[in-house]
Amino acid sequence: MTVMYDRVALIGLGLIASSMFWAMKRAGIAGEVTGYARSDETRDVAREIGLCDRICDSAADACEGADLIVLCVPIGAMDAVAREISSVLKKGAVVTDVGSVKRAVIDAVGPHIPEGVHFVPGHPLAGTEQSGPRSGFAELFDNRWCVLTPEGADADATAKLRSYWEALGSNVDEMDADHHDLVLAVTSHTPHLIAYTMVGVADDLSRVTDTEVVKFSAAGFRDFTRIAASDPTMWRDVFLNNKEATLEILGRFTEELFALQRAIRQGDGEHLHDYFTRTRSIRRGIIEAGQDTDAPNFGRNPKP
Repeated sequence: MTVMYDRVALIGLGLIASSMFWAMKRAGIAGEVTGYARSDETRDVAREIGLCDRICDSAADACEGADLIVLCVPIGAMDAVAREISSVLKKGAVVTDVGSVKRAVIDAVGPHIPEGVHFVPGHPLAGTEQSGPRSGFAELFDNRWCVLTPEGADADATAKLRSYWEALGSNVDEMDADHHDLVLAVTSHTPHLIAYTMVGVADDLSRVTDTEVVKFSAAGFRDFTRIAASDPTMWRDVFLNNKEATLEILGRFTEELFALQRAIRQGDGEHLHDYFTRTRSIRRGIIEAGQDTDAPNFGRNPKP
């Protein structure tokens, strides 16, 4: 693979940025990779583990002369970072991001992008419940989707960024920013909110002790706790910045929940069976699309 960008700047050095670095090194598509994180501790860890070729002490220093700038910070920090780096962005550079909400990022970053610089928002649909610079790995994006929302950006810059993500292992699609936010409200944001809620209910239920919750966690609750362990700052910003779509889907979810509650109360087994049969087919579709495994026990290794 040939070098696609001579210099790439990663702003924010958590799971996604660190995985991007290792995936870039695996693919050989970047020359120098610079990095910046707000905290001294994170920058020290990055230097210790060899994350990025050069760690800088400001976002502007990391971005100066860069051909591709990737904003990997929480959505609430996008405006301040874009404002800081605006004056050092070179003509022809591409600025992108990895935020889970796109309209809010476009509104925050777009006004600070100077003429001659291309802004192509993006969102890799890949992650784990882990965070921080040590959590990344090169295979994170393999066969996962990355969505670009170009909003009229330069076609050549967009095509090159698409090729870049494909070189990192991703499948790539493009869509309107508002549609992206609605899709993610269904597939990610509302499920996370439900997981947080269920874990919170268990924590508040005084008739069930902490030791019982831990000891007798069945797969459903156990997987809720994995989701609910995700980075709290990131998810706070997601819900604050994707209010309309999340509230719409949450309202639909509440209606469905009330219908199931009524079926249980009335002993309507036929309704429950039909509902569960319909939703089961979605799981099969996800497996057939190669987005999860059908291995027993969600692919967990049994205890020896």
